[in-house]
Amino acid sequence: MQRTRRHDNSFEVSIRSQLFDKGFRYRVHYPVPGMKRITCDIALPGLKIAIFLDGCFWHGCYIHPPSVKKNTTFWMEKIERNRARDKRVREHLAQIGWTVLRFWEHEAVEAIVTKIVSTVEQHRAAKSSLRGSARSLQNMKRAPGQFEAVDSDVVATEVQTVEQPPRVP
Repeated sequence: MQRTRRHDNSFEVSIRSQLFDKGFRYRVHYPVPGMKRITCDIALPGLKIAIFLDGCFWHGCYIHPPSVKKNTTFWMEKIERNRARDKRVREHLAQIGWTVLRFWEHEAVEAIVTKIVSTVEQHRAAKSSLRGSARSLQNMKRAPGQFEAVDSDVVATEVQTVEQPPRVP
């Protein structure tokens, strides 16, 4: 277990290198906002996307259940704690508006990269459509003395002019 790399293992590096080759820029081991000592493997903070790349043993994959021969109780409890932490992190990120993508190490790297790319493209499209609608609201012409209230009703106001005394140089 000592030789198992915690960060930058071959699984993580292969996914990151393919994303980088496709032109994506990302943060590595990015701290989860609002949670101490917890990081996501890859993050796109501008789009609020957190990507976790989980090892089958450490996170208790259901397809490849951990087979432990020594100190079984300790390892099973540890894996259950990891699963509970994964759930807490996923719920926390969802609550603050992040998209969480979680992949297992037994999944094909190409399939993982394809899923990440499609999710990023969806977020970028949604973000650009929001920007477009905000710009269209900014460009709306209103008569002087009118503004749009929160409930989208146009409200007229009286424009009052206040005479100011002339400036003395």
